[in-house]
Amino acid sequence: VRFPDGSTGEIEIIRHPGAAAVLPVLSAPADGDPQVLLIHQYRYAANGPVWEVPAGRLDPGEDPADCARRELLEETGVAAGRCERLTTIYTTPGFTDETIHLFAAFDLEPGAHQREQDEFMEVVPLPLSRVLGMIRDGEIKDGKTIATVLFFADFRLGM
Repeated sequence: VRFPDGSTGEIEIIRHPGAAAVLPVLSAPADGDPQVLLIHQYRYAANGPVWEVPAGRLDPGEDPADCARRELLEETGVAAGRCERLTTIYTTPGFTDETIHLFAAFDLEPGAHQREQDEFMEVVPLPLSRVLGMIRDGEIKDGKTIATVLFFADFRLGM
């Protein structure tokens, strides 16, 4: 690669099609402390379960909001009546071009999950205040989940 100063070097880059993540909001934010859904998913690389928001890779040409809705249904068995875009983040720009589009989902309806063979998870409803405490206390370590929850809590709810 050519660096900004004109010098050249070698780096490793992983190209990624992008992803979407979604915070399912069970009760309206006007309720004070909304209930949200998180998944507690086994992650081989983390050597155990990790608290996360539902998320997944974009299919070719897929709209990020459609991906968020699809992943929400596949992983939790819940369909979103409405998805609101929060922001887009780079996951680890030191070695990948992956971006994750973050959403909040509302007006949820029960459906049927369609988990993939390698997805072992429990879907857990929690008050948002508890989730914020889990972030503060280091119980939630997943970057996309932290970014999604904090963005929603601060910029949407002002908590």
